[in-house]
This record gives sequence, C-alpha cells and structure tokens, in this order.
Amino acid sequence: MVAAAPRTVTILGSTGSIGDSTVDLVLRAPRRYRVVALAAQRNARKLAEQALQLKPEFVAIGDEAGYAELKGLLAGSGIEVAAGEEAVCRAGAVPADWVMVAIVGAAGLKPTLAAIRRGAIVALANKECLVCAGAMVMGEAVRHKATLLPVDSEHNAIFQVFDFAQADQVRRVLLTCSGGPFRTWSRAEMLRATPAQAVAHPRWIMGKKISVDSATLMNKGLEVIEAHHLFGLGLEQIDVVIHPQSVVHSMVEYKDGSVLAQMGTPDMRTPIAYALGWPNRIVAPAERLDLAKLGTLSFEPPDHDRFPALRLAVAALASGGSAPTVLNAANEVAVGRFLAGEIGFLDIVAMVERTLTALPPRPMSSLEDILAADAEARRVATGLPPASDAAA
Repeated sequence: MVAAAPRTVTILGSTGSIGDSTVDLVLRAPRRYRVVALAAQRNARKLAEQALQLKPEFVAIGDEAGYAELKGLLAGSGIEVAAGEEAVCRAGAVPADWVMVAIVGAAGLKPTLAAIRRGAIVALANKECLVCAGAMVMGEAVRHKATLLPVDSEHNAIFQVFDFAQADQVRRVLLTCSGGPFRTWSRAEMLRATPAQAVAHPRWIMGKKISVDSATLMNKGLEVIEAHHLFGLGLEQIDVVIHPQSVVHSMVEYKDGSVLAQMGTPDMRTPIAYALGWPNRIVAPAERLDLAKLGTLSFEPPDHDRFPALRLAVAALASGGSAPTVLNAANEVAVGRFLAGEIGFLDIVAMVERTLTALPPRPMSSLEDILAADAEARRVATGLPPASDAAA
C-alpha cells in the first residue's frame, strides 16, 4: 500500500496561541503534515524558531521592522523571507491544501481571501473576518469551492453536531460562554479593572485581545455574528448561555426537542485537531474529560446590564450594512487603548457605542467599502476621549 502524501499546511499567525498550538500538533505528526508557509505579525525570533523546526518554503512577517532580524536568523536556511502586509497575503496564496488563519483582527481579512480564492481548506480562527465581511467571505468560499472550518471552540462544536443535510430542522444554536474573569463583578468593580485582571481568563489560555473581548463579552457578540454567517441562521435562532466550566462548548437544538452538544476539556488543541484532520479525526494531547470528577455543570443567562457589549453586537448585526464592520474596528481600537492604559475597562464598550452612533450604517458592496468603513471607524474611535473626560 502506498502511503498518502502529507497534507501541505500554511499557518498564518503562527506565533500566537492558536498558531503555536497548530505548530505543536503538526510537529507531533511529521509524516502526515508538511508546512509550506508561515506568517506572523512581529515576533521575528519565535517565527524563525518555528521556521527552522518546520522548514517551510516561505516565511512572512507583517511588521517590516522585523525583517532584518528574521532574515538574519534564517540566513543559510534556504527559506524565502518577506515582510509587509502584501507578504502576509502572499503566504495565504502559497499553494497549500490546508490554511490556518489565526491572525488577530481585521488584518486577517486579505490573507483569508487569498487562501479562499485558491479553493483551499481554510481553518478560520479569526472571527473578525466574518464580522466585518461575512457576506463577502462566505460568497467567495462558495465561488471558489473553498471549505471553511471554524476553529473557535463554540463554532467548531456547532459544526460537529450541525446536520447540514437537514438544516431546516434546526430550531436554534446555543453559544456557551464562560463569563470571563468578571462574571460576578459589579459595574463599580469593573470600573477599576486593570489590563492584567482582564487578560487573566479563568479557563482558557488566549492572546490579550481575545481575553479582553471575553471579559467584556464582546467576544460572544462577535461570535453571534460569526454564527449567523457560518450557519445561515437568523438572529432569533442564536442564543447565548453562560457556562462557567467551559466543558459544553456549544449546542444545537432541533425542532423535535433534541439538543446535541459537543463537550471536552477547555483546550484549543481539540478544535484545531478536528480542523487539521478533517474529514477524519486525529489524536490530540488534550486532557480527557472526566465528568464524574467534574461533578457539576451549571448554566445561567447573560447579564446585559453589566455586559452591554453582547446587546451592542446583536444590534449591529440587525442594523446590517457597515455596522458590524464599524463595531469590530472600534472594538479593536478600544481594546488596544485599554491595554495601553489610555482608557478604563468600561470605556471599551462605551467607545464602541459612541463610534456606532457617529457612523450610521451604510450599504457595503465591495472590499473597498469594507476597508473604508473599517478605516473610518478606527479614526473615530482613536479620537474619542474616555467617557469620564467626555462628560467633564
């Protein structure tokens, strides 16, 4: 019997937490996978270490300031090195069977489209692409016969138990949410929350931006928009439930009352492994679930008064047009300003809301429209003073 050729792999955002976990899984099965391209935004040293381990043909770093260091670290390796936004897009266009998109934020949109337009299997760990350009991304996937596999634990869970052959039998999906580090905090307590406290997620090991989004519950709002596009569901078919243990990763309820759930320990290597092996399953190193040891699973409704980000995201989806793009861009700016110590924790969602008010929804018909709305929202959000200053 002739052994199957290894699946060729590109990892975009390889130095972040999702990219790092993908590298870990690939290194555990070197005969099954061959990495052909890597890309990261700015961690030249770690990117070089990964490249020397995986020996891809092409490596790109988004921040051009890191080019000289990366080039020097890979001197003599035979690996082609490039820098800048177009270089990262080129990494997405390198012929590969399977592409992991783990670039944070709207910066992942162009590389994602480059991979989709090749008809690749695209493992999407960047929800912002679907938030700011969902209709375009899904349309391009259909047009180019690409396969989109969600990597977010919630959407990956839904994908595993969603009966696509009988989608009309789905009543609703339930996105679970840990509640983040401030689940039991009052608004007065959150007013004083620090970046260090916001990124200290109680269940998941994640990057700073997504950790802050989890703390505000904006992450769950973005996931509602993502689910709408991925599964073709109306707003009335998408619910959110707080589940502090992060064991039930999401559920699908059918018209007959059956509720199917995907469960597992909170380890992102599980959904990544599902996508990496798809349509087959592969061995993953995550700790196995012991329900008897766990003992209790609890659920509660989200508190929209303490966490208004979820309401804001749902309203943006309902408004349509440029609203989700503005929501996402303003949130990225506000989170960045919070992490830099410029604004308070509660200012994040307040700034997003003020940006949405300043930029009413308008039709979006092209990539240029999306990028223009994104840029305008960033300009407005960057210029807004904290809420306390604005009230003074």
